[in-house]
Amino acid sequence: MKKLGLLMAGIAMVAMTACTSTKLTSSWRANDAPQIQKDNKVMVMALVPARDRSLRSQMENFTVNELRRKGYNAVSALQEYGPQQFGKLGEKQAVDRLKGSNVNQVLTIVMVDKARERNFVPGNMYSPYGYYGFWPYYSRWYSNIYSPGYYTYNTNYQWEGNLYDISSGQLLYSVQSRSFDPPSTERMAVLFAQQVVKDMGKQQILARN
Repeated sequence: MKKLGLLMAGIAMVAMTACTSTKLTSSWRANDAPQIQKDNKVMVMALVPARDRSLRSQMENFTVNELRRKGYNAVSALQEYGPQQFGKLGEKQAVDRLKGSNVNQVLTIVMVDKARERNFVPGNMYSPYGYYGFWPYYSRWYSNIYSPGYYTYNTNYQWEGNLYDISSGQLLYSVQSRSFDPPSTERMAVLFAQQVVKDMGKQQILARN
């Protein structure tokens, strides 16, 4: 019984993994990238269309929370500066503003693409039947005719995260992620944050002390 329980738990874990709607597709770390120390101030800045302000808040807040859970000094750009923090600023002004807030690194999260797909699911398909007789034939075709196809709609997202050092302007780390019809934007933001911060640890961009 114990072995059966372990087997069922393993199957359930595989099923949960297979159903994960958000997955990292690639990541990269600069060879000379220094590790982020826990006393560094990391600002998380999501760039999404203005109409998706709630999504921006979710992407920033959950990533901030995940970094803080690991002991890092992370902050949300939306909470720190508001929705239009750098819209009309030049590069020097924006960098000076970040330095004035004692920010050491910025993690940008960009919605690279958002696509809504429509897929047709056909009803019962024709296949030759190995039986004869009026009623079997009639009932089978009746169910075919009155089981029409239907459309499903899926929303897919593509994300890119880049970690920059403010003093040098260097790109330290980059990660790409895709979300296939997530059950909610909140769930997508949670999975993105967990997977990216975990990958930053694997890439040794986060200090382990």
